[in-house]
Amino acid sequence: MSAVLETIGFFFGVTGSTMLGITLFNSNWRVSSVDGNVITTSTLFENLWMSCATDSTGVYNCRDFPSLLALSGYLQASRALMISALVFGFFACLLGMIGLQCTKVADGNIALKGKLATASGAIWIFAGICAAISVSWYAFNITKDFFNPLYPGTKYEIGPALYLGWSGALLDVIGGGLMCCSYKQVAKAKRTYNYNYRPANPSSSAKAAPQAALPRYESSNSISKYGKNAYV
Repeated sequence: MSAVLETIGFFFGVTGSTMLGITLFNSNWRVSSVDGNVITTSTLFENLWMSCATDSTGVYNCRDFPSLLALSGYLQASRALMISALVFGFFACLLGMIGLQCTKVADGNIALKGKLATASGAIWIFAGICAAISVSWYAFNITKDFFNPLYPGTKYEIGPALYLGWSGALLDVIGGGLMCCSYKQVAKAKRTYNYNYRPANPSSSAKAAPQAALPRYESSNSISKYGKNAYV
């Protein structure tokens, strides 16, 4: 059962990290809203790296953000958190491949494989939390500007990339939890109780055998000492 949990957790973790990688480079983090706009022939969409515009004919143009320091603080933090989540997911994948029971790496050391699997699960959970914070923070700023009646700029809605990021973060957390739970089941299955059994020493029993014949020897000596008439 623990091997099945490890395999499912590893699959969830790899899938979640792959989805986060797709989310990071997806252009549809936020899409311009048509609510309240007079001109609807063009659509704006942005991500953490660039802003794009498309028209009704399907032609679109993209431009990178000109300066890193000129960006908003939440945008810089979202970049850092998403990149950290991908880096953590990569290391968790490496540790997970070594810690899986179905792999032959460090096959003779079960304790080491269990510790590596647990470390992989913990790193995947941390990666999922980082990604969830990044995506949720970005979505919070979108909804804050959308519901602000005094906001003068273009209002955006939550893009499909954010839903993909939430799904990937959830898979990372679930996969990491399954990896950690699998090691606990292995530890319970391997727990045994040792009884100290010491067999009898054959040399000591051999030495004790002549002592059993000592009363007969003494009784025969006593008869020869006093003679047969002494008991009449």
